[in-house]
Order: sequence, then structure tokens, then C-alpha cells
Amino acid sequence: MITKPLQPILTVSVPPHAHCGRTIKGYMSETLIALLPAAIMAIVAFGMGAMRVVALSCAVAVLTEAICNKLTKREQTLDDFSGLHTGLLFAFLLPASAPWWLVTMGAASSIIIGKMIFGGLGANPLSSPLIGWATCRISWGDAMDTNTTMLMSELPAPLQQLKYFGLDSVETIDSISLLLGKQLGGLGEVQIAALLAGGVFLLIRRHIRWEIPVAFIVGVAVTAWIYQLIDPTAYASPLFHLLTGGTIFGALFLATDPASTPVGPIPTILFGLMAGIMVIVIRVYGIYPDGVPFAILLANLFTPLLDRIRPKPFGGAYQLTQEPEDEALCEKC
Repeated sequence: MITKPLQPILTVSVPPHAHCGRTIKGYMSETLIALLPAAIMAIVAFGMGAMRVVALSCAVAVLTEAICNKLTKREQTLDDFSGLHTGLLFAFLLPASAPWWLVTMGAASSIIIGKMIFGGLGANPLSSPLIGWATCRISWGDAMDTNTTMLMSELPAPLQQLKYFGLDSVETIDSISLLLGKQLGGLGEVQIAALLAGGVFLLIRRHIRWEIPVAFIVGVAVTAWIYQLIDPTAYASPLFHLLTGGTIFGALFLATDPASTPVGPIPTILFGLMAGIMVIVIRVYGIYPDGVPFAILLANLFTPLLDRIRPKPFGGAYQLTQEPEDEALCEKC
């Protein structure tokens, strides 16, 4: 007599057990849409140089990801736009005067070292475009410095002026001009108004949560305010630090990378505060005018530790106890 095998009453599968309907491609597409206004403003402000950097960075990032997938015999993931997303974020950190070889090396490093070497999308412990930026900034600092590569520009370089010439050199800079992107820096990171509009769009679409951006901005503002209280003749105001460099870009688009940031609400708030505080500390004491990229990279290193902060089990805290015979057995072992 042949009997059929019993069918399980309850089948347990690997989570997640419910799907919200969102996809990686949809997430990347809407993030690219959020970055589009800043890209347009950068091209208007810096001309064809900005378009050249953006196009080359995106092309190299996509091509590098395709080659890495081919060499490692993985399924091609070009259609999810993650490579394009990384290339655009890296391009936003570069000056419009960046030479082609610098853009190529940085975009390739962002994909290879910042992403693929760890297993691809979602496995990177550090922000991928910041890895490419740090590689170029440490290796070819002069080519990355807008103060030396764009001397003919009439736009001010607020952070460089503050670093090398003191507070008096930036007192005449208008906050409205800074908000509209009329300053030297990364071609996309200085487009503050456009980045704020894109960030609000991502918050409404719930692609990013409010904890990290708000905590990041609060960390920057409070730390800058404390320094200004210490010596108002030497340290700039919180508003100046918020409107210059990559503060807003870092808060909304770099520090919110889901792969390299904590998960819980308390860890994310601590992460944002830590990164924001380090921005001002690096700007004040570091050798680099802008501390946003390095601050976020340092905060990424604390993500595994912050993720260990978890709520108590339902019903209250409990303590595991060990029976006396178990202790005796352990001693014998």
C-alpha cells in the first residue's frame, strides 16, 4: 500500500513574509528624481563642466558594475539603477573642474571598493560614493580642491575662506546666495535649495526616515552654536555651517544610506547626532575645510555597535539564570 506523504499544516519561510510593493528599482528611480533638480542647477551654475563630470561618473559607475558582475558570474543588476545612483552621488561631491581621470578613478572605486567587494548592493558597511571620494581626496588632494582648480570663478569658497582667512573673510557672504548654490564646492552638494526640495520629496515618499536628517542637522547646529558661544569672533554661526559645503547633501542623501546606517529609532538618532557633531569638529580642527564626508564615514564605523541598542523584550526585562548542576557541569568541561 502506497501512502502519500503528509502535507505540513504550517509552512515557515524566510522573512519578510509580507511585501510592501516597493522595489529596488522604484526606490532608486525616485531617488534619482529627487536628485534631478540639484543636477540641473549644477549644470546651470557651472556649465558644461558639470555635465561632463556627471555623465562620465554615471557611465563609469554603470560600466564598472557590469564588469564586476560579469567577472564574479553574478546576475546583471544594471536595470535597478543602483550603479547610476552611486555614480551620480559621487559626481555631486566633485568640483566641475575635475579631470576625466579623477572622475574615472573615483567612480570605479565607489563601485569596486565601496560596493562590489563586500557582496554588492545592501552589503556595503560604508557609504559607497564616500569611499570613492575619500580615495580621490587622499590620493589627489590638489585635483579635488575647488580653491585651486577653479581660481577663475567669481563664486566664493566659504569653507576655504573661513579655514584659511578667518571669520572676517566670510561675513559679507549672503545666506540667500548660499541657499541658491552660489558658492564653490562639489557641483551638486552646494545646490542647497534643490537638495532640500528633493529631500522633502523622499520624506513624503517615505524612502528616508526623519530621524537621521533631523539629528544630523541638530548635531551640526548645536555644536556650531557652542563654538560660537565660546568665541564669536573666531567661529561661524550655525546657519553658515548648515548652508555651506555638503551639510544638507550629507544629511538627506549620504547619511541616510540604508545599508550603512543603523535600523532602530534610537540608534539612528545617535548616528545622526554623532555625524553632525563630527562635521563641526573636523571643520574646526581638521586639515580639510569640509568635514561632512569624513564625518559620515566615521559614523558608519559605529553602525554595528549602535545596532546593538535594542528595546527590552515584551513584558519587561528578564535575566537568564543557571542551575547549580549546570554550573558544576560547566566547571568539569
